Amino acid sequence: MTTDPIWSAIILAAGQCSRFGGGKLRAVYKEKPVLDWVLGAALACPVAEIVVVCGGDPVIANTLPIDGRIKGVWAKDHALGMGASLSEGLGALDPKSRGALVFLGDMPRVPAHLVRDLIAAIGQGALAAAPEFAGRRGHPVLISSALFDQIDALRGDQGAGQILDQLGEKLVLIKAPDDGCLFDIDRPGDLMA
Repeated sequence: MTTDPIWSAIILAAGQCSRFGGGKLRAVYKEKPVLDWVLGAALACPVAEIVVVCGGDPVIANTLPIDGRIKGVWAKDHALGMGASLSEGLGALDPKSRGALVFLGDMPRVPAHLVRDLIAAIGQGALAAAPEFAGRRGHPVLISSALFDQIDALRGDQGAGQILDQLGEKLVLIKAPDDGCLFDIDRPGDLMA
């Protein structure tokens, strides 16, 4: 008896938001908080679970919607950077997960409609897949479980970028129709973009 693979999502929402001045993920972008856009994209994906990694803004964990797929986790070492937050997210995943979509909490225009193409790429043997626009890799990145241990070993403010850069043909890039896979909120003025 075969079962469909389990796919997961991790939303990294543990940053300090220092360039923004704090509270970035709760700031309103086009009539909704920034994080709500990202949660909506993750909920639209064929994932069994969504792990939201919290830390820098303690209010975030209390504002997550009630949904059986969403689980908030606290990154005790969030101040050490993205690598620590990503490690915390990986540790909270279902051990049977085939791979994890990594979303950044400050990217309200991520292209969730490309996720099925990312999943198909992993199914055809890629170790990771990501959208690409104008020659730049974006988010969400789908990381095969075969890379989890390697990524879990990252420390400091390193994301998985250096590991992805070394994958060669095992990293599949899917053309995105616009810059939503690159657009993030760093400063208050970005909310008007």
